Formats: sequence, C-alpha cells, structure tokens
Amino acid sequence: MLAVAAPLLAGCDESNSAIVQAQPVEPDVSIVTVKPQPRSVVRELPGRIAPTRVAEVRPRVSGIVVERLFRQGSEVKAGDPLYRIDPHPFEVEVMASEAAVAKAQAVLLQAQQHSRRIATLTSQRAAPEAENEKAIAAEHQAKAEVEGRKAELSRAKLHLDYATVRAPIDGVVGAALVSEGALAVQNETNLATVQQLDPIYADFTQSVTEVNQLRRAFENGDLDRIEADAAKVRLVLDDNALYSQSGKLLFSDAKVEANTGQVTLRGEFPNPNRELLPGMYVRVRIEQGIDSDAIAVPQQAVQRNGGGGSEVFVVKDDNRVAVQPVRTGSVQDGVWFVTEGLKAGDKVVVEGFQKFAAGDKVKPQSWAEADAAGEVRRAQLVQ
Repeated sequence: MLAVAAPLLAGCDESNSAIVQAQPVEPDVSIVTVKPQPRSVVRELPGRIAPTRVAEVRPRVSGIVVERLFRQGSEVKAGDPLYRIDPHPFEVEVMASEAAVAKAQAVLLQAQQHSRRIATLTSQRAAPEAENEKAIAAEHQAKAEVEGRKAELSRAKLHLDYATVRAPIDGVVGAALVSEGALAVQNETNLATVQQLDPIYADFTQSVTEVNQLRRAFENGDLDRIEADAAKVRLVLDDNALYSQSGKLLFSDAKVEANTGQVTLRGEFPNPNRELLPGMYVRVRIEQGIDSDAIAVPQQAVQRNGGGGSEVFVVKDDNRVAVQPVRTGSVQDGVWFVTEGLKAGDKVVVEGFQKFAAGDKVKPQSWAEADAAGEVRRAQLVQ
C-alpha cells in the first residue's frame, strides 16, 4: 500500500504545479484617470515676421552724392545723417537769397523814409493826399517784398539742410543702394531702407472655418473667452525652439482672402536681441479660449483602428480591458483633447499595450507612479 501511495502523491503534486503554471499572469499596465479640468485652447498657426515700420530713404533735393555716413546693417536713430549730397550749389543759393533779402530791406527803408516825408508835407497841405496814399502803398509793397525774400532764404536754407539725408525713423539700416558719385534725384532715388525691428510683428493666418467654429463655441458656452490683456501669443521658430518673449494679439482682419479662405491676424513681440528678422517663417501659438471642463489624455493613449477612427483602451471595474471609441479635437503639449467618448473617472491605458488584448484582465497602476518607479530603478542602476 505504501509503495502504491507514493506515486499517487507525486502525481498530485505534478498536477497542482501544472494548474498553478496554467493560471494566467495579469500584466501591469499604466493608466491615467480622466479628470475634467480647465484648459486653454491653443492654436498653432503658420506666419511670417514683418517689421513694425519700414521707410525708404529718399533725397528731398537732387544732387551728386559725395559721402555715405552710415555702416550697413547698423542701428540708427531718427535724424541721424546717412548721406551727404554736394552742398555747394545750395550754399550759393543761400548766399543769393541773403543778398536779395538785404536789397529788399534797403528798398523798404527808402520807402519808409519817403512815406514819412510825404505824410509830413500832406499834413502841412504842401502835398496832395494822392501822393501820401501812393507812398503808403509803396511802403507796404516794400514790406511784402522783404517777407517774400525771407521766405526764399528759408527755402534755400532748407534745401541746404536737405543736402544731408537723414534717417526718417529709428531702426536698422540695410544695404547702401547708391555709392559716392551717383546722382540722387529728388523723391525718386532710393538710397537705403530703414526697418524698425523692436518691437516686431508676426503676421499669421487662420482658416475662416476654424474662426466660425470658435465663434460658435463661445456662443454655445463650450468655451470661455480669454480677456484681451490675459491672452498669450508665443512663437515657435523654424528649429522648433520656443521664442523666449511672449507677445500680444493686435487685431484680426475683418476680411477673408478670396483665394485661400484665410483670415489674417497680427501679433506684436519684443525683439531686443534682434533674433527675429523680417521674412522669417514661424509658427504662432495663440490662446483663443478656455475649455472649463476639458478632457485630455496623453498622446500615446489614443490608437487608430482599421477604419481610421480613434479609440482608447479603458480598464473597467473588474480590471478587464475594453475598447472605447472616442472623438478627438486638437493636440497640444503632448495631450489629445477628447470631445466625445470619455467621462470623469474612466481609467485609460497609457502604457503596456503589447501585454494584453481586449477583454484581458490586467493589473493597473497610475502612470505617474510608474514613471516614479522607473526613475528610482534608473537611479539605482547609475549607483
């Protein structure tokens, strides 16, 4: 009996071990629990950098350029001299005008003396009244002549001053477009261009469809408006770096471009270090509203099914995984906005998709706790 019992006991142990081995191991998965919270609705739109002001430097008198007074690409202030046109013709014009003023003043002096003499003779009835009136008129005419000559002198001095071509605005002066010896024609020749780069504009566009959707969301109460002084506008440069200075939204164009269906917007940004240059391509991030109860999940939690739709894996109360179709909105800062399909308290799988299939039982753990555990393990390996 004892010899028979031993094999039987051994057989029972083997069957128990096989049952234990056959029991499935519940895989660990990382989850996030859905929690609605206020989030800013941010749009990323394409744009170009444009100067705040642009002024072409044109001469206000004609003449030969004799000197360039600026370094190309340098900062200039309004009124700084940039070119000098040959001043000698204008100096001669000033001298001639001064001589004309002196002559007119001499004629006026003579007319005044004659007028006083005639007035005395008229009062003594030694000269007719008509002569007195003629003398008074001559004096007034001489005064007018003096004023006219003075105006010509002022014009001549103004032309002499215009012989020095000055910067019309503060900014950065570009390339010199003429050299010494060139003829500058009044109001026609473009000598250089000055651009104001601080602050600077970013012009960007948004489709009229998005603008209308945003307007309807405000009207329906789905989004809350951001106050004008609280709205932030940020720039993403062509190397994906975020520009350090935030800007402000200036306006939204009141018309739609017929060919593209786009509305133009403009932002203003500080540019103290001249990092932004006219013509640069940028992407503009603009806060356009606040979703007071937004549902967002990490970007990797959203999967695509065979039909091209979006879905997530949700852990139910019995720790079994189910597929949940969702409708997504925009993606920003690594998270998807989910507009339909999820509610507060849902447990969405973020990591561990390769360990299970829909309907399997899993062992969920918080995604944040999983990250913390991973950091601890990495620190232990380093030590």
